[in-house]
Amino acid sequence: MEIKQPYKPGAPTDRGRGYEQRDANVKGLLQFAFWMAVVLAITLVGMRWTFDYFKRTEPLGPTASPLVTATQRTLPPSPRLQAQPHRELVDYCAAQQQKVTTYSWVDQGSRVVHVPVDRAMDLILARGLPARPSSEAPSGAAAASVAAPNTAGGDDLLGPCGYLTEDLRKTPSE
Repeated sequence: MEIKQPYKPGAPTDRGRGYEQRDANVKGLLQFAFWMAVVLAITLVGMRWTFDYFKRTEPLGPTASPLVTATQRTLPPSPRLQAQPHRELVDYCAAQQQKVTTYSWVDQGSRVVHVPVDRAMDLILARGLPARPSSEAPSGAAAASVAAPNTAGGDDLLGPCGYLTEDLRKTPSE
């Protein structure tokens, strides 16, 4: 490597020719390219052999198709990702809506019936709530304070299904 001397005023300046004096080593570049191709070929053959070995020793079985239903294959343990979360929420909300608006048996032997919410509210207004006599009230019991729900927009009262069903947004006066 050439050592450059500091610039001295009045001294002759020899900056050289400004380009390389020799060409690139073609023989060295060709040797590098050859050995790189050899290493690549050995790597590809080695990978192929390794994958074939794993395929023989640890078969995975048939590939799971996304079209296969859950009843035909074993599901992983919970929690699982939802494949169609919006569809599942719609189904859930429809089931909840049906449960709230229909009659059903809770225990047919004891004659316990599930009543729709609207009908239950009407029955409560007509019959009143059961109350125990004041003599049975526990002594020193403080009245529980319950915070009033936020009804500014009404959305918090509707739960996760509020945006799906427009029927729930309507008030009885509409």
